[in-house]
Amino acid sequence: MSTVMRRPGLAARFKLATVRTSFVLGSRLAPRRTADRAARLFATPFASSRARARAAAPDAAMRRQTLSIHSQSIATYVWGDPATQPYVLLVHGWSSFGLRFLPWVGRLRALGYAVVSFDQPGHGLSSGHYCTLPEFADTVRAVGRHYGEAELAIAHSLGGAAVALAQGEAWRARKLVLIAPAADMHAAATRYFRFVRLGEHLRRPFYAWLVKRTGITVDELQMHRHVTALGQPGLIVHDLDDADVPWDEGERYARHWPGARLLTTQGLGHHRVLDAPEVIEAVLAFARGQTVGERVVASANLPYGLA
Repeated sequence: MSTVMRRPGLAARFKLATVRTSFVLGSRLAPRRTADRAARLFATPFASSRARARAAAPDAAMRRQTLSIHSQSIATYVWGDPATQPYVLLVHGWSSFGLRFLPWVGRLRALGYAVVSFDQPGHGLSSGHYCTLPEFADTVRAVGRHYGEAELAIAHSLGGAAVALAQGEAWRARKLVLIAPAADMHAAATRYFRFVRLGEHLRRPFYAWLVKRTGITVDELQMHRHVTALGQPGLIVHDLDDADVPWDEGERYARHWPGARLLTTQGLGHHRVLDAPEVIEAVLAFARGQTVGERVVASANLPYGLA
């Protein structure tokens, strides 16, 4: 689900201009067909996800496995033995791939964890073409159930929302770290509409395509409706200069999630925050049981205060 809009190169800018022009014309001449096309594009990961996954060079200790999940072949990457060691589940974001977390693996293994990562449907080396947030969450849950309850889950961007949604009786992680997590699919759709110049009158049929595919409304994907029920400790890491998923979406998680704390960074943006050394150190400290970040307090008199 296209929550992240990167600055395109020359060829991509030409393609973007063509898409925008076709959407402007189509919204007038064939609004329903245009809304469906826009929704399919919204749910189509960038091709760069597959190219970067093929180019990644993991160490010899990694084992590649394939799971069959909801008629898709899901590529997984495993270090250590999740059956006998506490393991960490790593969940990538939109148009990314499981081996994006390679800078984390050695540090997590040094703490005694097994490590599991994977490619979402339509991403990396997994099969599929389209993918939405509910499908992100379903895949997290299915991968997690295969390997068992995780000691820790670390997730980035849309993966953060997916991990939060995936928690429940079927599967859970004992601790959660969400880095630059998306919190509001209404806001993500608004950013997308602006990016591709899609007319606001197409929002209802655009949402209808997503509901038809997943059976879930966009309202149900607002994360403040879910995180109040999370009982495990959580750490939210979000950068003030994140131009893709605004900092206030991460703050919203911490405000509504009783067991979460917020670590705010600056100058890292949406992508560099994932493997910045200071972020990795803070997350490892959290994994060891240290207090990291600030507790966000929300009340009628102090809606955004810190304590």
